[in-house]
Amino acid sequence: MAGFFRKFQESQRPFCTALVAAAGASERMKCGGSKLLLPLDGVPVFALTMQALERAGRVDAIVVAAREEDILPFSDLCRTYGITKPVKIICGGASRTESVLRAALEADQRTRLLAVHDGARPLAAPELIDAVIQKAARCGAAAPFVPMKDTVKIAADGKIQSTPDRRTLVAVQTPQVFEADLLKAALQAVLQAGGTVTDDCAAVERLGKIVYLTEGSEENIKITTPLDLAVAETILEERRDGCDKPAGRTGV
Repeated sequence: MAGFFRKFQESQRPFCTALVAAAGASERMKCGGSKLLLPLDGVPVFALTMQALERAGRVDAIVVAAREEDILPFSDLCRTYGITKPVKIICGGASRTESVLRAALEADQRTRLLAVHDGARPLAAPELIDAVIQKAARCGAAAPFVPMKDTVKIAADGKIQSTPDRRTLVAVQTPQVFEADLLKAALQAVLQAGGTVTDDCAAVERLGKIVYLTEGSEENIKITTPLDLAVAETILEERRDGCDKPAGRTGV
């Protein structure tokens, strides 16, 4: 009976396709190629990202938007690192918005939710990914966040103009998850208007839609510079050390 109810719940769960934005030029990494092919604790960044999506129970399929020269290496990594979910790797566009839209249009026809994830966020926990998808299934649009630690200034011409209240500021991460038709309409609207957005939430916000927040993680960092690689290595080492420690009470 338990097995029946589990299958029934899964049948009611909206089909979710993850869209991996992996077509960037990696200019700030200055590595002469895709930063997603750089090793992180001995495993390429792209492979770690795909493994996180593989382990996320609410991700049903994956579409990767990549540079043309990276399509074959990414395909090889999916095979090497045991990605069993359906994966489609396509050529991205001239901008992030165009790349994500191209990936969205290639999603499985059963897709009701699209989860846009940075290819350069390899440390997203599967539980975090699933939580955002679950929130979007209820609300239509969701994204993970962490509170801002630094004081942020509004500046122009090398001068501080104002200081927003830090309590109202958050840093938004990925995956950002949306109803499929909503995201595609939002991205098409941005491209038709000739505008630019820095993330997919901004595209949806332009349509006047509300994006709901879920708890993110400070470990869910984006690999952008060599320093980020070093920080990510430390996080992975701490995770490994934590797994190696015996379970039970600590302290006296």
